Amino acid sequence: MHKVFPRQKLKLSLFFLIYSITWLGPAQAQVLPLEQKNAITADWMVRREGATQLVPYVAGRHAAYNALHQWLNITQAQPFNIRFTAPKDLCLFLNNQLIFKADFSANYNIDLAKHSKGVAPVEGKFLLTVWHPEQQPNVSSFQNQPRSQAQVNELNDRPLSVRMREYVNQNAFILFLLVIGLVYGALRKNFPNDFSGLFRFGSFLNPHALEEGVLVKPIRSLSSLLFVLAFSLTLALLIAAIHTNVQQINLFNRLFPVSEADITTKVLFYTLLIFFIILFKYLFLKIMGFIFGLEQVVQLQYREFIRSMLFLGMFLPLVMLLYLSLYTIIPETILLISNLAVSFVLVITIMRVFATVNKKAPVLNLHLFSYLCATEVIPLAIMLKLIVFNF
Repeated sequence: MHKVFPRQKLKLSLFFLIYSITWLGPAQAQVLPLEQKNAITADWMVRREGATQLVPYVAGRHAAYNALHQWLNITQAQPFNIRFTAPKDLCLFLNNQLIFKADFSANYNIDLAKHSKGVAPVEGKFLLTVWHPEQQPNVSSFQNQPRSQAQVNELNDRPLSVRMREYVNQNAFILFLLVIGLVYGALRKNFPNDFSGLFRFGSFLNPHALEEGVLVKPIRSLSSLLFVLAFSLTLALLIAAIHTNVQQINLFNRLFPVSEADITTKVLFYTLLIFFIILFKYLFLKIMGFIFGLEQVVQLQYREFIRSMLFLGMFLPLVMLLYLSLYTIIPETILLISNLAVSFVLVITIMRVFATVNKKAPVLNLHLFSYLCATEVIPLAIMLKLIVFNF
């Protein structure tokens, strides 16, 4: 009897081992299409303090690490969709560049191939880093999301299909649109004469309107500052919409690194930046006017600049409404319209400035033409490069 019992125990152990391999093994494995080259694996790594190389991650031994890493091969020819569960404030980095931050705990789905376009690979590979400020990320929830073409067509053909919510909080755009409407309504009620002088179409075409209303007030006056601030918020909202889920502004991300989901921070940052650029332009024109000896055209030039920008800015909320309503259906067309709207505001403003200054002094004068190029054309080219042509 003593010899039989160990044999039975051995047979039972073998049975459970074969059962585990047969049933539990395939349940944990993830079957991907053969043509899907972009894939995340379970080969996570950690970086020990003071070490220069990454070491394989062991669940029990490395529980104190809040950052886990993985080297990825990313092919741009196909998407790299992954899904994962993220707590609030979880961040994803690709080659140490922030590409995602969770605003709240939820299930997310992102395309790593899309975010790798502006990132330089290291020896042909990309380092994906998952980091949380307070706890170790649950990297076991990170999985590839295979999707066949038949599934994509089936999803698009459904009349009332429910698509997975992207992590960009579009409610922020709607909230800012409401704020813009309230701001313009308050300006119209409290400064009716200034509002009418700026936004009446007849005043926009009347050259003598530059000597009336808010345009003759100093830029430091309360009404002038409020009108400029309202325009800055409107333009900032459209710029944030253009660059959200489309491309990253590398210059702004280096100065003020934020995630795509943090729409509020982006809009406020762009608003303050545009506001101070408009105010700084007056000082810039005074300096350039002194250098070129054209102080007599500075006031006229700046007034036309302000009038054109503020008047054309009234149409930007309509473009924003078009963006929010149709971006998911025709994203490329809406993106083109949004970029053209920003370009038209800047270009038409410069053309109006040239036309107005030409009535006071001929622009054919090489000296005046050089001054206008230095104060209008070159800043316009820089703005278009940063806002529109930053693909």
